Amino acid sequence: MSSISPLNSRLPGRRRKPDSGPRLETRFDRRLAKILVRATNVFSEKGYAAASMRDLSRASGVSLSGLYYYFRSKEELLYLIQKDTFTTIVARLDERLDEVDDPAERIRAFISNHLEYFLANQKAMKVLSHEDEVLKNGFGNEIAAIKREYYRACVELLDNYKRARGLEFSSRPAVLSLFGMMNWIYTWYNPRVDAHAAGLAREMGDIFLQGLGASSGKGSRKRSVGSNRNDIF
Repeated sequence: MSSISPLNSRLPGRRRKPDSGPRLETRFDRRLAKILVRATNVFSEKGYAAASMRDLSRASGVSLSGLYYYFRSKEELLYLIQKDTFTTIVARLDERLDEVDDPAERIRAFISNHLEYFLANQKAMKVLSHEDEVLKNGFGNEIAAIKREYYRACVELLDNYKRARGLEFSSRPAVLSLFGMMNWIYTWYNPRVDAHAAGLAREMGDIFLQGLGASSGKGSRKRSVGSNRNDIF
């Protein structure tokens, strides 16, 4: 993962040494970031179920007892990886959308933000896709809430675009189609023949927006089924 946000301050009950100033906190975050990156690689190569704590220890260069200083279980580690990924991409999206007003360009910013992050973090995308249903109870609920926030942000962008252009299409299928286009990039992307992230986002945006226009004829029945639902993509 290219950017790891400080997570320990947001985790209840985290075992920490008494606060001795920002230097110790920064060192903790730096070490946790390294563990998350190495653990992502292990989960990507072996799969969550097959990866052992010893595998994670060897890959990160941290002893087994040391790993438990940062997280209590393998499930919590997966939770940290997923939470960092989704909170990072949502935060980056918020920043990009603040700079754009045109509804079509805001959709393009969403596509560009998604592709740029996941093309730079393809192993993280693989872990998120393959281990989507592993987390249970509180961990799973929190990640699902962040994903719903991301989904709703996309629905809102499409609803605004639809109103601005006077188009008629169902927002939920459109959103699911867009995520379908974007999320398989980690499997099929080939840097030797495909455009870089910005170019690919531009081409995908052209295809998607043109498709929305083509699907909205005079005789179509206006619908926005699912546009306010909390379904996860």
